[in-house]
Amino acid sequence: MPGYVPGMVTLGVEEEYLLLDLDSGLPVARSVRVRAAADLSPAVDGGEVEPELLQSQVEVGTPVCETLDEVAEHLTRLRAAVSGAAREAGCRLAACGTPPLRAPTPVPVTAEPRYRSMADDAPQLVDEQLINGMHVHVAIPDRDSGVAALNRLRPWLPVLVALGANSPLWDGGDTGFASWRTLVFGRWPASGPPPSFADAADYRRRTQALLDAGTIRDLGQLYWQARLSERYPTIEVRALDVQLEIQDAVTLAGVVRALVTTALGDHGTARRLTRADPELVTAAVWQAARHGTRGQLVHPLTGRSAPAQEVVASLLDHLAPALEARRPEPGDNRRRTPAARRHRRPSPVTRLSRRRHRSRPGTHHRKDLTRAPGTRPPPRLQPAERSGGKRRAGPPTRRRGFQLTGCG
Repeated sequence: MPGYVPGMVTLGVEEEYLLLDLDSGLPVARSVRVRAAADLSPAVDGGEVEPELLQSQVEVGTPVCETLDEVAEHLTRLRAAVSGAAREAGCRLAACGTPPLRAPTPVPVTAEPRYRSMADDAPQLVDEQLINGMHVHVAIPDRDSGVAALNRLRPWLPVLVALGANSPLWDGGDTGFASWRTLVFGRWPASGPPPSFADAADYRRRTQALLDAGTIRDLGQLYWQARLSERYPTIEVRALDVQLEIQDAVTLAGVVRALVTTALGDHGTARRLTRADPELVTAAVWQAARHGTRGQLVHPLTGRSAPAQEVVASLLDHLAPALEARRPEPGDNRRRTPAARRHRRPSPVTRLSRRRHRSRPGTHHRKDLTRAPGTRPPPRLQPAERSGGKRRAGPPTRRRGFQLTGCG
């Protein structure tokens, strides 16, 4: 591909957060106040903090980034600013894919015509859209190349679901799923893994057919786990729950970029496309949402169930050239801000390898939540161990706890 340099591919990250009441831990409709406070922060540029479907949610988006260090720096800055804005508005920011608790009364829809139309079309579904994802945009040379890359990364989307799972709780209990958000989000007309397409013209024709049929109101309602962006020259991967920790978010952003650049490279060299039947990919997503990295996943290369650590190992093998044989990124030697230095991280391969070795067959991935002040912990869950306000080190097999106030 003329001009294709994997190490120079740019990316951007969007994150969705919940706003929770300080006392009850319930989702609270404070988005307008939080966004107004965030807009006054000198750390936030215009358009970086946006509304979401429900008034208990906000979304942030990084600028275009050339390096993962830049992604870490911007996410650190934005999380800190919006967390501070939430405190000013009398609530707390939570980076979790689903709320641990829900009130009997639905959260109001954001007062925008598009969102109100969605509520008219699917009222119960909109009421339950208290879900938060992490979307990674990766630059592509053109839309034909983007479609080719979509076709090649489709088989790996279930593995991303498993690696990014961060939503086990719903209505005060453990769902038994590592990513309940995936199940909730998969109920829209155009959702789940995308179909395969012949080229950009085929993509345009078939998405237009969904519009013409009236099954979606606009192309923003293509809720596939990977799609071509209509706003930017990017592939947008939407399979991940929002991550509690910035380090995990940055690592997964690096994995997504490596998947896209590997797919573009394989397309450029006409490497044989791995077959991925739609029914099997859909079933593999369900299995990944159920077990996360603690059980069996469908292996993208064999179509058979295999231990999660084996599937993640295959992912690492698939991405090794893009993750490790990279030229130094622009900005790697520049002076870093204190926030960026605090979030310097091992390489994506190292962090994914650690996840692989931590996985235990036969148990699904769950994360515990510490209770909000004045509330009881959710049923069947143990609060995270704490000592002096900090997480206490434990044996490698102990489940890692996290706070509701994961954003700061």
